[in-house]
Amino acid sequence: MPRKDDEAELQRRLERLGDSLEAHRQAEEAANRKGQLSGFAQAVKIASEFVAGIIVGAAIGWGIDKAAGTSPWALIVFLLLGFAAGVLNVLRAEGMVAEAGARLREAPRSETQRPDRDGDRSAP
Repeated sequence: MPRKDDEAELQRRLERLGDSLEAHRQAEEAANRKGQLSGFAQAVKIASEFVAGIIVGAAIGWGIDKAAGTSPWALIVFLLLGFAAGVLNVLRAEGMVAEAGARLREAPRSETQRPDRDGDRSAP
């Protein structure tokens, strides 16, 4: 039969463990809240990335037109490129498109193998 001192020590240790786990859980929740943007902040971030792509593309096109005298062709081309870059930034921010090179790093080895004469995959 365990002694009362052992039971009291065990109870104190369990309470300390419970307090420690609770403090760790609260700290983790606080860190998660700081890492996530609110809905409005996320919307502003995405909108600014989209608009920035268009503005930068238009500015580069306008600069090339002024320097080369090709008005308005470079502005039109770079405005469209800026629009495409803005759309790509939005898709990346939402996780719909992987970062550049991420698919290559994650490609399984079997896809890099060449098919043999029968169409089966074999080592290169």
